[in-house]
This record gives sequence, structure tokens and C-alpha cells, in this order.
Amino acid sequence: MNTPDHNASMSSGNDSGNDAAGRAPRRRGRGRQGASALASERRGNLVRLAADLFAEKGFQATTVREIADEAGILSGSLYHHFDSKESIVDEVLSSFLDDLLRDYRGAVAEGGDPRELLAKLVHAAYRSLQPHRAAITVVQNDWNYLRQFPRFGYLTTCEQEIQNIWIDVIRNGQAQGVFRTDIDPKLTYRMIRDTIWVTVRWYRPEGALSTADLADHFLAVFFDGIVLGERGTVSRPAAVPSAPSPTTPTPLAGT
Repeated sequence: MNTPDHNASMSSGNDSGNDAAGRAPRRRGRGRQGASALASERRGNLVRLAADLFAEKGFQATTVREIADEAGILSGSLYHHFDSKESIVDEVLSSFLDDLLRDYRGAVAEGGDPRELLAKLVHAAYRSLQPHRAAITVVQNDWNYLRQFPRFGYLTTCEQEIQNIWIDVIRNGQAQGVFRTDIDPKLTYRMIRDTIWVTVRWYRPEGALSTADLADHFLAVFFDGIVLGERGTVSRPAAVPSAPSPTTPTPLAGT
């Protein structure tokens, strides 16, 4: 910290605060802040462009050169912001999962009866469709490929926490007599999850339906069904055996 005498000696002969040539002093702090903000904006733009390419072509098929071309820069310039293509998709996925888990944890913290809490989780999931559209597509297409690498170990960790949140809500609902006890909580969660995430393939944010509308419609069907009257046992038609066609491929195990 400068003393008054030192400040006076530094400004002697130039009361305006300008240097000997009459130039105003440079404000280094603001310059650095501006440069940092610009770099952050460029980085964010690169992440968005790359995410769209990963969603469209797949992570493995997308090259660094294609990302750079889309951004209108040289491939080498991309490495000023990211050290690899993996670093970019890492940011895409971690941002999505951080936001999703924040909303899920917040819903649980707010509490409510099991039906209300399940509705909050559904709304949170649908809300993510718009800001994380590309990330959700990458998760669907490249999850199994990426999770084999140590740096993406958090994918499995996050998925386990998310699954536990949903299953706990369903089980609590069963214990309180709100949800049916003859359904499997884990299977129910997976069916809800896949129904919501596949929506990203046809949902258009600029369309007439909002993500809240989608969530409300899903909940109406999920909680109340589409059949009027009392719920009963649905009879299944007897399967008619037929000889397999030689040209029909054998179904994969588990399908």
C-alpha cells in the first residue's frame, strides 16, 4: 500500500494522473477480465458446436478438424481451449449430469408425498431436454463406448445415484400404499427413463408443446392410464405358432 507522500511524488508534475506523454494509464484489471470473458464465451461456443456434431454424427465419427471447421477456426486453434476431443465431450456430459442431479437432489430436498415427488422428478427430466438436447443424444449413442475409459468413470457413478433416487421414491410410494406393490421399482424407473430420453429424438423446442406440457401429459398417462373405468387384468391373445422364415434374422439376446 502506497503512502500519501509516495503517491504525491509519483504524480508530481502530472496532476491528471496521465503519464509523461499525456496518456491515460492502462486499466490492466479490466483488460484481463474482458479477455477472460471473451475466452469463456469462445469456449462455450465451441462446446455447443461440438455437442451438436457429436449428437449428429456420433462421438467416435466426429473429428477435431470438423469441430474446428464448424467453428471457423484452424484445428490447432482448438487446442488453445481443449487438449483433446475427449475433453470437449467430458464438458458436455458433466454439465448435463451436474444440472440433472442438482434438480433431482433439490426435488428430494423439497419433499412431498411420493406421487408429488415422482412428478417433480419427471418435470426435472423433461426440463433437461431443451438445454441438454445434444448431451442426451450423446448419452444414448455413446454411453457404452465412453464409460470404458477411466476419465468417464463418473458416468456410472452418476447413473447409480440417479437410479437410486428414482427407486427410493417408488419404493417409498409402495410402502405408503400410494403405488402398486406388484411392479418392480427398478424396471419401472428404467421404463420411465427411456420413455423420457427418447423424446429428444422428436421433440422440437420451437414447437407448440413446452417441456412442461410433455411432462404433464406423461404424468396423466402414467398415473391415470388411457383406459376408462376400473383397472383389470388385460388378457393377452394366444400366440399363433409359425415357422420362422429363412430370411428372418435371429433376434439378439435380450431384445
